Amino acid sequence: MYLIQALLPLTDNDGRPFPRALYEQVRGELTERFGGLTAYLRSPAEGVWKESEGATVRDEIVIYEVMAEEVDRAWWKAYRAQLCARYRQEELVVRASPLELL
Repeated sequence: MYLIQALLPLTDNDGRPFPRALYEQVRGELTERFGGLTAYLRSPAEGVWKESEGATVRDEIVIYEVMAEEVDRAWWKAYRAQLCARYRQEELVVRASPLELL
């Protein structure tokens, strides 16, 4: 079993919030494909990284996660590309971790 997480920004690169409909669309797509999801929306996480010029960049993000028996890497690669286009991002983090249910 795997835990797969998509980290989605709350705002575009100019600081404008994305419409709620974008998040509802992702929620619907992932719920349809995986039978459910967990969304961390109330207390956004903060991503911080250094750009090549040395400037520090911050992003507030929400996390959508699903559980799956296997990771369909081709599907996730294509879906991540769709998310990058929707959220106008060069990169978005989608990560998978092995999961042991207790």
